[in-house]
Amino acid sequence: MRVLVVDDSERLTRALAKGLRSFGMTVETARDGGQALSFLADSTFDVMVLDLMMPKVDGLQVLLEMSPGAVRPRILVLSARDQVSDRVKALDLGADDYLVKPFALEEVRARIHALARRPTGEVPPVLEAGKLKVDIQTRLARVGDCVLKLTPKEFALLELLLRHRGRVLSRPQIFGQIYEIDSDVGDSVIEVLMSTLRAKLADAGETELIQTRRGFGYVID
Repeated sequence: MRVLVVDDSERLTRALAKGLRSFGMTVETARDGGQALSFLADSTFDVMVLDLMMPKVDGLQVLLEMSPGAVRPRILVLSARDQVSDRVKALDLGADDYLVKPFALEEVRARIHALARRPTGEVPPVLEAGKLKVDIQTRLARVGDCVLKLTPKEFALLELLLRHRGRVLSRPQIFGQIYEIDSDVGDSVIEVLMSTLRAKLADAGETELIQTRRGFGYVID
């Protein structure tokens, strides 16, 4: 799952990002609303965790300026503002959930997972290709009756290719979706990840699901 954390507190964003990564999430952080909007213009996220009180572009302005035609992430507001009017305004502007600071990391994790399970009308809860079925809510992948034992990154790679079925994704495009920008590994890691994922699919009987388009990238037709 890909999450964008937006808060002007460096200490909070660092702690929250570390905690969410420990749950297997891919996390990017933004220090203000302007940076958040730049991230949203260039990448897709499943959930955005958004503070309201930030300098320059605040959280409410982010909600107002998010492109209505783009694929929006689910939005969890984390704010010290605890008045009913604040919650109502944020929800009216498009937020999906609202949690008042201070908060427990376990509750943030639970709310993020709950938001990610909500149907958007754009992606079905079960993605299929051939004998493969991937349940994006339970995070299980099966080929027939065989459950694939995938790492979080392998699952993220498989989900990404299925979400964009029929579209060729380059190695840098894939890397940018399942690894953090400041990751200390290069995009060549995608070849290793692809190899282990293909081996597990082959062991389950799916040998030609992921195609390589030399010079372009990878695709599930």
